[in-house]
Amino acid sequence: MNCRTLTTALGALLLIGGAACDQSKPELDKTKAELATVTSERDNMKSQLDQANAKVTALQQQVNDLQAKVAAAAAAPAPAPAPAAEEKKPAAKHAAGKKEEAKPLTKEQKQEIQANPEARRGKGAF
Repeated sequence: MNCRTLTTALGALLLIGGAACDQSKPELDKTKAELATVTSERDNMKSQLDQANAKVTALQQQVNDLQAKVAAAAAAPAPAPAPAAEEKKPAAKHAAGKKEEAKPLTKEQKQEIQANPEARRGKGAF
């Protein structure tokens, strides 16, 4: 083989190989752009996750503090109840101290009161 033929064949292979690489370059650029976008989104999500975890930690600390306060309040002795006011007993009307029980009105008495309101006056009326 001739050196010139070999060089020509080698050059042809390089052109074919270079043309093949040029066809995949746009796809490679597209993949790199997608990688950059996905990486950026991942970083943003990691940042949001860190912030959410910090809030959870702060809220958990508040819950623990409140539970400690409740436990301390439950363990503290209860204050003594205020003394109850003494009930005053009404003065006895009868010497024996018995109260006269009010008897329910009969049907006739109810009808009489409805017919004549003045009939109600008497014992126990104001």
